Amino acid sequence: MQVSIETTSELSRKMTVQVPEEKIQEQVSKKLKSLAGKVKLDGFRPGKAPQSVIQKRFGPGVREEVLTELIQSSFYDAVREEKLTPVAGPRITPETSLEGQGLKYVADFEVMPEFVLFPLDQLEVNRYISAVSEEDVDSMLLRLREQRKTWQETDQPAALGDRATVHFEGKTEGEDFTNGKVENFPVVLGSKQLIPGFEEELIGALAGEHKSFNLNFPQDYGVERLAGKSADFSVEVIKIEQSRLPELDAEFVANFGVEDGDVAAFRSEIQTSMEREMKRALSAKSKDSAMEELYRRNEGLTLPDVLVNEELKSLIASYQEEAKKRKQPFDNAAAAEHFKPLARRRVALGLLLNRIIEANQVKVDAGRVRAAIEELALSYEDSAEVVNWYYSNRDQLAQVQNMVIEDQVVDLILAKAKVTELNIGFKELMQQPAQAIPA
Repeated sequence: MQVSIETTSELSRKMTVQVPEEKIQEQVSKKLKSLAGKVKLDGFRPGKAPQSVIQKRFGPGVREEVLTELIQSSFYDAVREEKLTPVAGPRITPETSLEGQGLKYVADFEVMPEFVLFPLDQLEVNRYISAVSEEDVDSMLLRLREQRKTWQETDQPAALGDRATVHFEGKTEGEDFTNGKVENFPVVLGSKQLIPGFEEELIGALAGEHKSFNLNFPQDYGVERLAGKSADFSVEVIKIEQSRLPELDAEFVANFGVEDGDVAAFRSEIQTSMEREMKRALSAKSKDSAMEELYRRNEGLTLPDVLVNEELKSLIASYQEEAKKRKQPFDNAAAAEHFKPLARRRVALGLLLNRIIEANQVKVDAGRVRAAIEELALSYEDSAEVVNWYYSNRDQLAQVQNMVIEDQVVDLILAKAKVTELNIGFKELMQQPAQAIPA
């Protein structure tokens, strides 16, 4: 076998491989002999057909099979001999494969980049800390009460936070875009459920009142034919309702499973749950800081196009599917331009994390995997069954293991890097969660 390799770019290689006809014939002959004892041909007893007949009948097909196998085996023998690490399978272009001429083909492929990792002890990373205050718990309890609020009709003018039930119709440039009157439409004033200005026009209105007003649709409105256009609305206010919050008492907490109605115990349970969510959010935010710094310090890393394109294709596909479900138009070219930086970041972080794992011989911590699965199972009624499901499902278990080993790498970075602790309020933390980018 003859092999020649040409470097066409920093990571691209062009390999030309020649396999002599003798080796091909040797493999073909072996396969045909093996086949002779198995096939049944008309006019011959099983296993008694002459080799010349077997050759004529099956020779071309067997040769194609041998050529396919030789291309695969010779390519991987060659890259192993040349100490190359292909990123993915090669693009094969056959040049010669006719009988008597041997095999010659060209394999184009990319190799893994060689790079020196920026020293972990020179990274500058933020570690975030927080605490759940009494005021935070009060806010959460208020939110729970608001989720169970009731509405009571009133004859008072509509105010911010009230719910107005209306009939309305709208026209723009003579077009009735509401297809007649929309009836009994409920809207909470201040919820920003409708276009800017609509809810504000209803503040101060009384039940039975008719209102007419003109508004502009936002330039980025989801319905293209209405975006940026002026519209005339005619509205009839059917009723106004004010909200009523339930009392925080034994009856209220019983609805959340506290059967003895102990409000203090419910409050403690809520705080514990908030602290658990806080811990997750802090971990994600600190991880994002570590990943951002790791990516920034190694930004000169050359990335294999094949990996970036595969990641980009995956990102586009998920959003395309979502657009299809919502029956929204999807611009593939615009999506590719938008997601390419994210695809490059994900590929780069994948390579960097793998290098850290290899260099530091990080092994997945089975105990942390178990703890992560048990935490995931907490929200299910039969948590033990969910835990067993994860351990019996190889793909799901692998996802958790990957998540855990990423967290272990983050811990390693935080242990070696120059770390600054930053205090962040619980409300701010939960309103602006860290966008950790998985590898």
